[in-house]
Amino acid sequence: MSLDMRFDFADQSVVIAGGTSGVGLATAAAFADNGCRRLVLVGRNEQRGKAAVDSVQAVAADAQVEFVSADLNEPEGAQAAADEAVRRLGGIDVLVNSTVAPYQPTLLHTMPLADLRSVLVEQAVGSLLMTRAVLPVMRAAGAGSIISIASDAAKVPTPGETGIGAAMAAIITFCRTLAIEAKNDGIRVNVLTPSLIVNTASYDRAMAQEFSKKIFDRIVARAGLGLTEPDDLAATALFLASPLSRRITGQVISVNGGISVA
Repeated sequence: MSLDMRFDFADQSVVIAGGTSGVGLATAAAFADNGCRRLVLVGRNEQRGKAAVDSVQAVAADAQVEFVSADLNEPEGAQAAADEAVRRLGGIDVLVNSTVAPYQPTLLHTMPLADLRSVLVEQAVGSLLMTRAVLPVMRAAGAGSIISIASDAAKVPTPGETGIGAAMAAIITFCRTLAIEAKNDGIRVNVLTPSLIVNTASYDRAMAQEFSKKIFDRIVARAGLGLTEPDDLAATALFLASPLSRRITGQVISVNGGISVA
């Protein structure tokens, strides 16, 4: 049987957790540009959500693009977002987790204990809870693709990234284990791990602080293929959501321009 290399997403319902900015918004626009006509963007801020919907519909005016407001770091918020997405879309074929919280690289000994807890929760929990909330929907359908955005901080120890590295490692291990659990239900689970992503608030924050700028300036010099842009991650997410990657699950793929090959 030959594989159709011209796949589009016309029959797919897609949910983007963290879809109102950065990588999440770029991914939503890429799905719309590749035929998807049923999308839900999940975020906290209503105003930013409306702007994101308008931005995606500028790519595909006939698409059904809706915003759902939710705090995905709370179990009730994640469940409510999944339920509302199913109500509006009729099902969920693809979930992309691109939740992110503001983070400034900080050496561990200078970080208050309470801040460490916040980093672990805010950077990892939303992705895990949203995946759990969507899982029964995909199991009932016998198919689905879940793609989570983590970070190379989980794979390459970097000063100042103890907290976020631990949070990203949690996402990776969670997804790889779920890939084994869910494969018999037709569900694929993969992770993308960028390093620096230009044209994002996270990049601007990192480069605005002297300590982190020194570290990341050295990292930038290793990106022989150029620094990662949101569209690079969006393109890889589309591949992982499509039948073109139908045998790929449990994989952690770095999209980093050659900064590392870990």
